[in-house]
Amino acid sequence: MNNKLHRLWATKTKEDEWWSSFVTSPLAIAVNYFVVDIKWLTPNLITLFSFLVAVAASAFIIIGGTTNFILAAVLIHVSHILDCMDGQMARYRGTSSRVGGYFDKLTDQVQIIIWFGAVSYAAYLQTHDILPILLAFAGVSFYTLRGYVKYVTIYTEMSGDKEYLSKNIQEKLDKENEKKENAGLGYGVSANIIWFIKEQRKILSFDEGVFIFMLSAALIFNVIVPMLWIFATSQVFYGIYRSLQRGRQIHLNEHPRVLHPTEK
Repeated sequence: MNNKLHRLWATKTKEDEWWSSFVTSPLAIAVNYFVVDIKWLTPNLITLFSFLVAVAASAFIIIGGTTNFILAAVLIHVSHILDCMDGQMARYRGTSSRVGGYFDKLTDQVQIIIWFGAVSYAAYLQTHDILPILLAFAGVSFYTLRGYVKYVTIYTEMSGDKEYLSKNIQEKLDKENEKKENAGLGYGVSANIIWFIKEQRKILSFDEGVFIFMLSAALIFNVIVPMLWIFATSQVFYGIYRSLQRGRQIHLNEHPRVLHPTEK
């Protein structure tokens, strides 16, 4: 097997989101195969390119029209391929950095805001109804809440346990190391089909990987209002669910259950 391709495939994270897992991340590996050794092309520069392409996609959405919607859908995918490439390149080169990870996550969040803001504006022009704008606002707000409660939880837990973050990271690393690779390069067709089928359950997470597919499909078929309903409904549900889940987690950590002698 081509050693370079094998090394690049190893940079693909096991926890890739739904559409990323079997579409944009493999495509990113394919592109990286040809550019990963270009020294001046850095992961942070690719992050910048990804963001600029995302902004261009938003501009085409705002301009409107069938052709522009299709161009926007293509650019959204290009942006996400680049978004996958930067992390892969950093891991391949061994140059991963905290500042790179920070700007990658920051631009991801901003992209979601401008994409759905642009779509809500386009839907408003189509319907002359303010409802699409309210749907996009609700969706983006509760999507942001999903991330916010995570960091509030970390802050709250660390106020009582200074080692909480390091222990939490170590637990995640241990779980990651326990997972065995059972698909991809070097595995048979049946193993990859089984993996692909199992990956489909990730669509229910309604995260960025799902948004890429959902948003681009809605633009191509010009069904942006129904898509905004799905977006808003899913994010309101997950925003509330994650908030309650994290609150319960804090409560249990603060008041651990004492086992009865018969349960020990």
